[in-house]
Amino acid sequence: MPKIDWLVLASIVGPLLGGLLGAALVIWLERRPKLISWLGHTSAVRMPPAQSQTLPIDIYTHTVVVWNAGRRAANNVRLGHNYLPTTYTVLPAVVYRVENPPGGGAEIVFPTLVPKEQVTITYLYYPPVTYGQINSYVKSDEGMARIITVLPTPMQPMWLLRTAAVLFFLGLVTALYLLVLLASWLYRVLA
Repeated sequence: MPKIDWLVLASIVGPLLGGLLGAALVIWLERRPKLISWLGHTSAVRMPPAQSQTLPIDIYTHTVVVWNAGRRAANNVRLGHNYLPTTYTVLPAVVYRVENPPGGGAEIVFPTLVPKEQVTITYLYYPPVTYGQINSYVKSDEGMARIITVLPTPMQPMWLLRTAAVLFFLGLVTALYLLVLLASWLYRVLA
């Protein structure tokens, strides 16, 4: 009976299995919509009193951004509201409708967000309402949106990003090489 060289077999079968698993993972992850939403900004403006008023007026505004980062269209994207202000703007101008669910509140419904499409909704309202009392959820027929926190960050120069990528790749290749050396050493010691 021939002796099986397990290291050679593993070096042949391992990449094949890894490639198949990677392909299956890519298909599973990329073939669906991926809704991401974030609060674009919040702001308040104090308007001076008009001729018929004695006190200044505060006006509040905030923006919610919804983005389909996936590779499939998201259907019936719904922005839930505890309270929907009467003054809001949807940009870019896309088809939408407002529905009133039985439990109260309101929903802005976009029939479809195609892959990589982004919609911005800007609200304008007055005290005592605050931005935390307006929006409640973002979802579609395919599932809930991921709500992220956006922080302003400085952009790094492209040369620095490329250098970091090359160093990461070299470190990964070195680590894999050392693992193969360790595996071959263990195989020789244990055989």
